Amino acid sequence: MSTDAKTRAAPPRDHLLGIASDLFYREGINTVGVDRILSEAGVTRSTMYRHFAGKEQLVIAYLQREDALIRAQFDAAAKHAVSPDHLLELAVEGVAEDAARHHTRGCPFINATAEYSDPASPVRGVVAEHRAWFRAAMREFLAAAGRDDPDGRADTFVMLRDAVLVGTYLDDPDKVRTTFLRNARNVAGLP
Repeated sequence: MSTDAKTRAAPPRDHLLGIASDLFYREGINTVGVDRILSEAGVTRSTMYRHFAGKEQLVIAYLQREDALIRAQFDAAAKHAVSPDHLLELAVEGVAEDAARHHTRGCPFINATAEYSDPASPVRGVVAEHRAWFRAAMREFLAAAGRDDPDGRADTFVMLRDAVLVGTYLDDPDKVRTTFLRNARNVAGLP
């Protein structure tokens, strides 16, 4: 079944969110209007408003969906890890894989922040929540592995993640991946 067929088979809310998410990520949030989303999704305005109060709520749902997907990847890694060091390795590899396969046009959270400059906006709130979760998850992994200064290392890892997501889009993805892996493994205290 094609991705489009899967999306169309989804419940109306999920279908609409899937189409909007793809458009927001590929083309930018502010460049994609509600009419375009409705047209591509093949749904009416009333269907959208039944599920989302407006475009901003759709943007928030898009970012929450991105957050949930990344958290699910981390949860899966935690279930498969055989040791704290293995979990760190899975996290490092997971970020590199995410940048190379799923987020080749940059970080959806950084991209959204560029379009929503008001730090008090609900969209920026979702971005802040995601970043706080990611930092805390990395801090937890580093502490469980017995690394010194897990707070500082987690902060550095957040910056490296930002760099690989943006760098993969702007520069040679293979070189960026190699540089990220070398530096992230160093920060994580991995060989």
